[in-house]
Amino acid sequence: MSLKNKAGGGSLWINPVLDKEFRLRMRTPRSFVALLIYVMVLGLLAIGFIYVTTGLQDQQSGGRFDPSVSRVLFYVLSIAQLVLIAFMTPALTAGVISGEREKQTLNILLTTQQSSSAIVLSKLFSSLAFMVLIVLATLPVYSIVFLYGGISPSQLALVFLFYLFTMLLLGALGIMCSTIFKRTIISVIMTYGMTMFIFAATGVAYLLMLAIVQQSYYSGTVPPKYSWVGFILGLNPVGALVSIFEPGISKQAFLVNSGNLQGKAPIALWLQFLLVYSVVIVGALWVAIRRIRPVRRKRREDDFDAPNNGASAGEVAEMKPAEGMKNDK
Repeated sequence: MSLKNKAGGGSLWINPVLDKEFRLRMRTPRSFVALLIYVMVLGLLAIGFIYVTTGLQDQQSGGRFDPSVSRVLFYVLSIAQLVLIAFMTPALTAGVISGEREKQTLNILLTTQQSSSAIVLSKLFSSLAFMVLIVLATLPVYSIVFLYGGISPSQLALVFLFYLFTMLLLGALGIMCSTIFKRTIISVIMTYGMTMFIFAATGVAYLLMLAIVQQSYYSGTVPPKYSWVGFILGLNPVGALVSIFEPGISKQAFLVNSGNLQGKAPIALWLQFLLVYSVVIVGALWVAIRRIRPVRRKRREDDFDAPNNGASAGEVAEMKPAEGMKNDK
């Protein structure tokens, strides 16, 4: 018996929902077009950066690419890919449940032996699997950086793990909105709104708070060891990604007192990002699993109200014969 048949009763990893989603997402022409456009955009960005950098170099270098700039190229590619992930992931996950509802196939899906968690996680994993395929397809672009050195394979592995966590975060928010809102367009708008808050609002809030805090931070006779403003930057994916490249950025974000040579940041920005948004991921998936079956929740409410309604009806039934007997007398 195959593993697929063994797991047909509702396995989380191999089930009919996951198998169908994999086949539909990976075999459509739109998937290949999206993959091609994604790699082309990142490749053109890398080639354009090399062209501009070599054009600004002195004539003494002979127009060759400076190996010291390869690290900057790695930063540019990593941040650009993070922005592309933020642009594509909500579009892949924000309509997985609401789309089934609009096609009137969600009720059929809920009548199967698949549990709510299996349906939600299968939809999420199938969507993220396509994003993982896209990110892995950009590895040849990163090989340009390794030609000139300056970046270790371990740093590249950490960056790709950070991408995976970011995709999981945005995917969990997207599938939560897809279960809460019945229309896909509203779900997509809300998911992109949350994404903009995580990427843009936290960065703008950090810059504003930094400007306010710096005015009073150094005015005192004894400045504090660090400032709380760094916790805002720890909620921003770009700030957390940069802290992986440069660990010293955490000290600068928290305005650690430079007089203390052994002073450290209270927490690394990337570690705060992982801890805070891990709770968000778990909460979003819990809401999605609870909200995908509203009939069950309504049934529980009806079952709770049924004994009370039954008692009231019994009281009325007992009063009616008494009134009838009184009239006969």
